[in-house]
Amino acid sequence: MTKRILLLGTLSLLLFSCNRGSDFDATGTFEATETTLSAEATGKIIAFDAEEGATVREGQLLGCIDSTTLVLQREVLKKQQAALLASRPNVQKQVAALRAQIAKQEAELARIKRMQAGGAATGKQVDDAESQLLVLQSNLDATLQTLHSSAATVDGNAAALEAQMRLLDDQIAHCRIVAPTDGTVLVLYVQRGEMVALGKPILKVADLEQVYLRAYFTSDQLAHIKLGQEVTVVADFGGSEQHRYKGTVTWIASESEFTPKGIQTRNSRANLVYAAKIAVKNDGRLKIGLYGEVEL
Repeated sequence: MTKRILLLGTLSLLLFSCNRGSDFDATGTFEATETTLSAEATGKIIAFDAEEGATVREGQLLGCIDSTTLVLQREVLKKQQAALLASRPNVQKQVAALRAQIAKQEAELARIKRMQAGGAATGKQVDDAESQLLVLQSNLDATLQTLHSSAATVDGNAAALEAQMRLLDDQIAHCRIVAPTDGTVLVLYVQRGEMVALGKPILKVADLEQVYLRAYFTSDQLAHIKLGQEVTVVADFGGSEQHRYKGTVTWIASESEFTPKGIQTRNSRANLVYAAKIAVKNDGRLKIGLYGEVEL
């Protein structure tokens, strides 16, 4: 009698296991889109207000790296540019006297020509007046060329300083620590007061409002799944606590892989599986790494 009871109990467990194994079509773990923010400048972190678990928005200022040296360098360049522009020649003002002389000489030439017409001036006087006018015009042309060349040099040097200031502005902007995307701060790699080098990780952010179950399907299941398909996702919180969610297939791998360790498949003999990502709207309970099942 005792043996019979034990046999019946064993058969019941086997039947339960078989039925439980058929409850799911694929299994996997939840993940989220994670973004690691790295330092874009080298220096000491003088302000840093981020906290693990805090919700941030894209572009939100979280802290800054010391940019004092860069700011002072920019001030030096700004003063150099101001002094350079102050030395730029005022072309019109500097040639105003020559233009006045030319206008006066043109009037004198016209007067002498009228006198010549009346027999009161000679041809030599006309030639002399014309020669003086040509000399003045030549002086004006040479002066204008020199002044324009000098002004162009000043403008070029000022533009070069402006470019250097824009470069410093960019470097100063990179000293700001801003959230790269909307999400939740998962990990802080540094603290206020620490020195950071260019490229050193500062924090990691993940979008936990939209999570994904990376599940694995066997080759004979591929005919039954497609992009955009709605499926049921069951999150396993341990014990008997489970919650069901609506999910949408957003990605299916194009190549197979060996079944990852700890992943169960509907066909226990399947060695190769295809990964798929199923988007699930998080109600706040789903966590990265949580086990889940898929029902097609």
